[in-house]
Amino acid sequence: MYTLYYMPGACSLAVHVLLNELNQEVKLENVSVPQGQPRSSEFLKVNPRGQVPVLVDDELILREGGAIISYLLDKHNSPMLPKLAQERANAMEWLMFANATMHPTYAKAFFINRIIKDEASKEEAITAIVEQIDKLWAEVDEQLGKTKYICGDQITAADILLTVIANWASYLGKPVELGGNVKRMIKEVINRPTFQKALTDEKIEYKALAMAVK
Repeated sequence: MYTLYYMPGACSLAVHVLLNELNQEVKLENVSVPQGQPRSSEFLKVNPRGQVPVLVDDELILREGGAIISYLLDKHNSPMLPKLAQERANAMEWLMFANATMHPTYAKAFFINRIIKDEASKEEAITAIVEQIDKLWAEVDEQLGKTKYICGDQITAADILLTVIANWASYLGKPVELGGNVKRMIKEVINRPTFQKALTDEKIEYKALAMAVK
């Protein structure tokens, strides 16, 4: 059985959904703490960085979301990460776009909200970052104008991770602009039983579509 260290609604939610997609048993360890409080010493032994997701598979401990996702999908031979070179490269590019481009852009806003005390300065900085986020979603929307999912007719891990990230708008303090194609994809993903189960297990309400710019 896998062990997944998570925080409700964080990027670890994507790993949780994928484990459901793969029909794998998982022990869930919620490591969230009140803002400003340190992570538990037990969790810091597993990941000194104090970040999620962390996946434990027997003796193997993985501490980076992209590595966890590719490991799981390869191990269980899932079509959510294709095997053929060109298709795989495309799927990996969009997964890394979600994990290494979209995710850090949202993280900048979270940092600003936590650190900057002057409201005028905070407003200016958050507005600039949300403009960047809107441009990234516009790129996703353009791609989804050509395909059902981000890489074609088959759902991939990138669709799931992007859907998880979209729900972080409530932490920005400003609405994010999601195009019609993005909203269509999100609806497809969140209606999957595997996604609904993860939301229920983590006690998360999905608000991205309701909060998006009309």
